Amino acid sequence: MNQDNIVSQFIKQFNQSFVPGAQSLGDEVHMQIRSAMASAFQKMDLVTREEFDIQQTVLQRSREKLDALEQQISQLEESIRELTARENNQ
Repeated sequence: MNQDNIVSQFIKQFNQSFVPGAQSLGDEVHMQIRSAMASAFQKMDLVTREEFDIQQTVLQRSREKLDALEQQISQLEESIRELTARENNQ
């Protein structure tokens, strides 16, 4: 959903919920509200749901790879301990 859709949806919900007589507001007021909200959204540095889902998938894959690497390291450390113990026993 792009910023214009978000702003339009918010204004529609605002008009329906908070200001029952807002339908009678002039176009100029609507444009000022839209402009102020668009400016506020730009300052928030928001991401789209699609971008969020993509990053979440990338993070999940990274977590899986990290877990696999941690397991490999643990196995290697165990192998080193076993080899060291064998060498010390000889």
